[in-house]
Amino acid sequence: MSSPPSSSAPASVDPQVALALAALVGGAIAMGVSPVFVRFAEVGPFASAFWRVALSLPLLAVWARLELRDGKPAAPWNRATVIAGAVFAGDLFFWHLGILNTTIANATFLATMAPLWVMLGSGALIREPVTRSMVIGLGLCLLGAGALVGSSLGFAPERLAGDAYGFLTSIFFGGYFLAMRFARRGEGASTPGLLLYRSTIITAIVLFFVALALDDGFLPNSWKGVAALVAIAFFSQTAGQGLLTFALGHLSAGFSALVIFLEAIAAAAAGWLLLGEALSGLQALGGLVILAGIFVARPRSRMRARTSASQTGSLGTPQASGD
Repeated sequence: MSSPPSSSAPASVDPQVALALAALVGGAIAMGVSPVFVRFAEVGPFASAFWRVALSLPLLAVWARLELRDGKPAAPWNRATVIAGAVFAGDLFFWHLGILNTTIANATFLATMAPLWVMLGSGALIREPVTRSMVIGLGLCLLGAGALVGSSLGFAPERLAGDAYGFLTSIFFGGYFLAMRFARRGEGASTPGLLLYRSTIITAIVLFFVALALDDGFLPNSWKGVAALVAIAFFSQTAGQGLLTFALGHLSAGFSALVIFLEAIAAAAAGWLLLGEALSGLQALGGLVILAGIFVARPRSRMRARTSASQTGSLGTPQASGD
């Protein structure tokens, strides 16, 4: 007499969760290579942030159109999508200010505090529980990030303003995760492209006026600068943010934020491969610790991946889950 399959069969991996994990890893890598292209953009820092989102809009519009090709009506604009676009503009604004006013190592490390704010806000704002394994994973990822930039990390009085900008970057990026995760659980559950397209419109509008007011160089001087801006728009916004937005329909905001630590690993690897920047043993160890932290925090079951998808939060009232 055979035993019931439910009692002895090993737990299978939910294909949707596996696909979302792959998308999240791909998105982190795509966003991680963007600093390489920023160096060749030939425009001011805020202009490069504007062109990153503006040049991605045509491709995102095609994606959004394909999602509605069967005559499905587009959901109305919602508050979470607008908030996501606005806080992402703040993220890019303070990120570039941080780079200008402190070391890249400091700006990068302080920006990696975003998962901390995501986990703190998950319960309070979107009613999504944070597990003990996620907290342990966060601790390991922060240690790894510190080791990854440790050789260049340092604090000095003259860089306090830049360090503050890096800290604010983490808060805004954390807010973006929470808002987009909330939007993906609601009316936009089946239309990640439309959500990203709409939020990117908001981001582009804000950064357009910022770039006009604060940057001297708004247009690149050569085809190389144009190519760099197109690459930033494709890799960082269309691919990177697109894959992240898809993943946030199937994975919790807290875990998704941890996987973005891979962006730091990708940036270090791109600098080594493409720009000849040396990697130390401590940096390699930091990358391994980040991977360990993500592994510890990984979703253990489909139920955890669906965490409180039908609950309400303070950003609005979500409908059906996107899982």
